[in-house]
Amino acid sequence: MSLSVLPHVDKGNRMSPSIDLTEFFCHFDDFVNRPEIQRQLINPDRQRNRPSALCVSEVMTILVFFHFSHFRTFKHFYFFCLKPYCRVDFPKLPSYSRLVELLGSALRALCTFLLTHLGKSTGLGFIDSMTLEVCDPHRAHSHRVFRGIAQWGKTSTGWFFGFKVHLIINDRGELLAVKLTTGNVDDRKPVPSMAQGLIGKLFGDKGYISQRLFNQLWQQGLQLVTRIKKNMKNKLMPLWDKVLLRKRAVIESVHNILKSQCHIEHSRHRSHINFMTHLIAGLVAYTLMPKHPSLKLRQEGSQ
Repeated sequence: MSLSVLPHVDKGNRMSPSIDLTEFFCHFDDFVNRPEIQRQLINPDRQRNRPSALCVSEVMTILVFFHFSHFRTFKHFYFFCLKPYCRVDFPKLPSYSRLVELLGSALRALCTFLLTHLGKSTGLGFIDSMTLEVCDPHRAHSHRVFRGIAQWGKTSTGWFFGFKVHLIINDRGELLAVKLTTGNVDDRKPVPSMAQGLIGKLFGDKGYISQRLFNQLWQQGLQLVTRIKKNMKNKLMPLWDKVLLRKRAVIESVHNILKSQCHIEHSRHRSHINFMTHLIAGLVAYTLMPKHPSLKLRQEGSQ
């Protein structure tokens, strides 16, 4: 196939910086065709009754291209960008309904790709969770797609119905760990498993205050640093830790990019598989971005 450099076009026909689909496709195709990756992607329980027109690499390319585009819905992306502009690049492009059926086939490959393209620990980590609402709270009682799965949760801004995405990033804005939980899970619960293999200091907000969690992470070689609540006794803290606590907003910038640019949150999901597929594809799109929110504590080119 002959993939070209295409502009991404939004619904207002505004042209934004171009995306090299050839580079994307080659990157994904080389990854999927590795022998060790092929062994992980084999699903012995799957019985294919209908041959797929697109290979896994092409589906991955389309998904990540969508999460790089300005389109808010995959349907508009298909009919106003993919179908009119990408026929040459995807000559076997199926119908919209068939393509939606094929999206789930790339889930395993996307998960494996994300796990192998996480950032490296630099000794400084920032942790926080963000909400993923599956519908408006007023419609939660009639919501069907995630009935019995999504749960009510509460943040500083109020109640929501859906899930939480827990993230750990380094000072360069690279993802170190990701975990999805229901909305009613305490932010502190997934931290020990997410922090496996990390060393140095981990900065979080007041929601992570826990002596038990602190001791558990300390045994793993990681120091948890948080602000104190008003009813707690003041403790001495190194000046550098105080400075980095003020810089914890860098992870809020990552949340904003994931929601506003990578479009990982919306209320139009119609299946659990495609929900997970779009979520992982949005995270993969973030890892492939040339620039991330960074504290710029190191010189360019330094490790």
